[in-house]
Amino acid sequence: MEQNNTDKPVRHSQKKFFHRKKFCRFCTDSNLKIDYKYPAVLNNFVTERGKIMPRRITGNCARHQRELAVAIKRARAIAIMPFVAAENK
Repeated sequence: MEQNNTDKPVRHSQKKFFHRKKFCRFCTDSNLKIDYKYPAVLNNFVTERGKIMPRRITGNCARHQRELAVAIKRARAIAIMPFVAAENK
């Protein structure tokens, strides 16, 4: 920050971001189930590198995030989902 003649710091204008409230998809939609046999649903919660997305990013509640992690790990173990993404060479 810069100083002016009155020795008070000069603040530059800061952009304020609007943060929308995240919600758990599984709590709001009772038809959506967490199951290791549905990789299409599970792929929404995995990064392109193959990592499980954290709760603060996805907005899931703690209960459903735990169920989701177990389902992804089961799907990986029986080769429905990859552990890591394939590299493009």
